[in-house]
Amino acid sequence: MSRVVVALLGFAAVLAPAPAQVTEGPTRREWTVGGVTREALVVAPAAAKTTPSPVLFDFHGHGGTMGNSARAHAFHKHWPEAICVYPQGLPTPGKLTDPDGKKAGWQHTKGEQGDRDLVFFDAMLESLKAGYRVDEKRVYVTGHSNGGRFTYLLWAARGDVFAAVAPSASPWLGKAGVTPKPCLHVAGEKDQLVPFAVQQRTMAGVRELNGCADDGKEWAKAGTVVGTRYESKTGTPFVSLIYPGTHAFPAADAVPLIVRFFKEK
Repeated sequence: MSRVVVALLGFAAVLAPAPAQVTEGPTRREWTVGGVTREALVVAPAAAKTTPSPVLFDFHGHGGTMGNSARAHAFHKHWPEAICVYPQGLPTPGKLTDPDGKKAGWQHTKGEQGDRDLVFFDAMLESLKAGYRVDEKRVYVTGHSNGGRFTYLLWAARGDVFAAVAPSASPWLGKAGVTPKPCLHVAGEKDQLVPFAVQQRTMAGVRELNGCADDGKEWAKAGTVVGTRYESKTGTPFVSLIYPGTHAFPAADAVPLIVRFFKEK
């Protein structure tokens, strides 16, 4: 039985065969979850109707939008073989900013707000499986700031779903009940909202959970971003992606490296 009742508008039109590898642009979809209309932009290659395809979810930060994520991050341009999903959050009180919850975001902990966003994720994935040939061994999630925190929450609450995760600019929720998973973490050394020292502790915790070696090796460089990879005997490596910037997400350099990590994991 489905956990939710999913109302997907224009589904047949969205899934019509397309002559190109990728549709002309992100397609807006709607789901009804708990009586609330939720939405996301989805970009899918035509081959996803017949060929097992990876899925990548990208969750925006607090105050962000699905449209901005699709434009600024544009994972679909770096990984045209993947089904890329850019969900839209709902008004959410911010832990660090926006205490009145006027801006869009994601639940911070399990059980908060009736798990509305975890259930939303379940609905999206379920409908993708119904409409495309989803490769269930290649489902990935990334997100920045509040979206990064939700990425960590999805790892904790839906860990069996993902092949790898890539949170950015977020503290970890802790390892209680969390299954080791390949992980890449993006952090700015001058982050003014989530201090770098906090993220260093986060990265150390993930390396411990994943059973990683103490010494990392240079994995990649792109612009000012430096990636260090820590191997794991259990096949759950960790990559730190560090840049000398603030809380802003370095999309131009980080996005291609996140895609590379997901492909390698």
